[in-house]
Amino acid sequence: MPYIDSEILEKLITTMVDGFARIEKKLERMNRQKECLDGDTLLDNVDLAELLGVSQRTLARYREKGLIRYYNMKDNGKNFYLASEIQEFLKQRGR
Repeated sequence: MPYIDSEILEKLITTMVDGFARIEKKLERMNRQKECLDGDTLLDNVDLAELLGVSQRTLARYREKGLIRYYNMKDNGKNFYLASEIQEFLKQRGR
């Protein structure tokens, strides 16, 4: 059985603990965000394109045609979508 130096083991454990702490902070932020949205989920272009199985260009066409409601962040130009509104869009399209 290979021997692991105690310094290396300690560094590995510290790295793992730091990683778990970062994940925990991200989860806390996500939970706070969900509370602000009354339990709804906020999706970005990448999330929504993956969810719908379409390209980001197709999402742009949906926005241009007014088929899906979106919210634009003026400071960085990012688009966001409420999951509940996307569910309505899918119901209208018969999915």
